[in-house]
Amino acid sequence: MSRTTDHATAPERRRLVRPPSRTLVAWAAVALAALLCGYAGWSYAATRGDDSRTYAETRDRVLTDATRHLARLSSFDADDPDATQRAWLDASTGLLREQVTKSPATDRGAKGNGGNRPATTARATVTDAALTALDTRAGTADLIATVTVTNGPVATSSKKTAASTERQRLQAALVRTDAGWKVESLTAVQVGGA
Repeated sequence: MSRTTDHATAPERRRLVRPPSRTLVAWAAVALAALLCGYAGWSYAATRGDDSRTYAETRDRVLTDATRHLARLSSFDADDPDATQRAWLDASTGLLREQVTKSPATDRGAKGNGGNRPATTARATVTDAALTALDTRAGTADLIATVTVTNGPVATSSKKTAASTERQRLQAALVRTDAGWKVESLTAVQVGGA
């Protein structure tokens, strides 16, 4: 009886331990990529319907619209009061819009004020704003803001006054309309003394 030993030679051992084929590696990479894409799609779909994300997007939209509208409502172009009136009407809704409609910009600017005082151009910039309330279902929001208003130089027959800058604190109520968020009411907030 003869015994056979199972000793493989070196070339035979190399054939027994084969590296994975390129095809197998490619299929594994495709499968991994498909899994990652599926997870990414599921993750995006889950966050897309997320209420907190929708709320944050609405909050940002309200702040953007409110900042633009408050700057318009706090500005006045003495050279073109009709353009100012259109800008005020575009920025407002409800009772505020009715007030703007009843009180033309020329009355506020002073050119149509019987000539008692010269018209002054005022340019406003909202320096800070924050929502104090937002009801996405009702389509209402409350906001506080700080506005810097630069009043242009005024020339009278006797002298010319330099430009002046003042800061105002405003409180606004906004309403969602078909054309975006508009200002429904606007109130100056008094800053308390020491």
